[in-house]
Amino acid sequence: MSKTNSKNLLLITAVALGTLLNPLNSSMIAVALSRIQERFALSFTDASWLISTYYLASAIGQPVMGKIGDAFGPKRIYLTGLLLIAVASIAAPFSPSFGWLIGIRIVQAIGSSALFPSGMGMIRKSISEGQAQALGILSIFSSVSAAFGPSIGGFLVHFGDWPAIFTVNFPFIIAAFFMGLKILPKDMQISKRQVKIDYVGILFFSLTILSWLLFLLSMEKGFSLVKLLTSIICTIVFYLVESKRKQPFVDVIALKDNLNMSLVYVQFILINVIFYSIFFGIPLYLQSVRHFDSKTTGIIMLSIAGFGVIVSPLTGRWIDRSGSKPALFAGVATIILGSFMLLTIKESSPAIWIFLCLSVFGLSNGFNNLGLQTALYSFVSPSETGAASGLFMTSRYIGTIFSSSLLGILFGHQITTNHFHVMAIICVIIGILILGLTIRMPRRQGENQSNP
Repeated sequence: MSKTNSKNLLLITAVALGTLLNPLNSSMIAVALSRIQERFALSFTDASWLISTYYLASAIGQPVMGKIGDAFGPKRIYLTGLLLIAVASIAAPFSPSFGWLIGIRIVQAIGSSALFPSGMGMIRKSISEGQAQALGILSIFSSVSAAFGPSIGGFLVHFGDWPAIFTVNFPFIIAAFFMGLKILPKDMQISKRQVKIDYVGILFFSLTILSWLLFLLSMEKGFSLVKLLTSIICTIVFYLVESKRKQPFVDVIALKDNLNMSLVYVQFILINVIFYSIFFGIPLYLQSVRHFDSKTTGIIMLSIAGFGVIVSPLTGRWIDRSGSKPALFAGVATIILGSFMLLTIKESSPAIWIFLCLSVFGLSNGFNNLGLQTALYSFVSPSETGAASGLFMTSRYIGTIFSSSLLGILFGHQITTNHFHVMAIICVIIGILILGLTIRMPRRQGENQSNP
């Protein structure tokens, strides 16, 4: 191995050790949530705020921390992010109340949100040859850590209770920090540069997401016309404000003008509503209704992780040959099939059958993530890739926030097999909507037509 290749590999490793922390921490909570509910005497509706606030902070934090990294230097922001995660990981097990735990998780989300954009920036500037391969390796680290999070969390909770999902961060934080100090490229000398951040847009984006979240969670007690109207008004105001900004937090005009790009985001939101409803709903069902311990639950959740990791590289080759649309059809077919298979799960179903049902979702995850990402890039110019990627990640977080709302409505006070089956039926309905979006998607880039 040449000296340059060796240096690049060390750089990629240093960045990867940090960037895996966000998906790892966002997914480990799936198995720990049941124990946290017991510890703080919560309903699932209350506990779901631990999921929603983390993803809301991540959705806002990723693009904001990316801009701050551009202004003050990516290495500086990357190392600061690691320190924030360390502080949050130390404090979380000692939380005196659930409110404190939510606040600490928000700090953790902000810190981990600094790592991905800063890491991407350093790699793009430092690695010219084989850049796509380097970014692909980082993507694999993130995907694998998210996929294996529930399984890792299951073993940690089994042997160390819920605080263990925070203490497990330290080996990664320490390795990433000291490797980062030595290996990451130095930041350029900073002159008087202003951070151009759309604070007004961030405020209205947060209010819009929160208003919809409150409306959806309130449906557990009945339909609230006031909260629905509030959500609609917040959405309209957010659009009007952002449409007039020169450097908006979300470029709503670009979303309106490029319909194909916008529908990719909608499709990704819907896919993540299903995926994370399964991701967080299954462990709760297995632990609350089937009374499986956290270790067994973690092993069962390996089905999603394992099959997703296996199918991803095969999907990449398929997309290279045939484009993204055939892979997306395979993805939506396995989502609908998997959702129907969940309806066969009963209180007497053996663990192996649950494992097989979930493995179908693992296949769909491998098809959909890569398929939608390549579809997105075919609908935007190379100069728009960075902004499009940021919105793609934000779409994931929005889907996750809405999935926690759905689970809050269904599992708010009691988790039963009937509630679980209602979740599966909703997933089938959303899957049919995704099928419609896949059918209308242009097959090739040349078929892309933006609205006038």
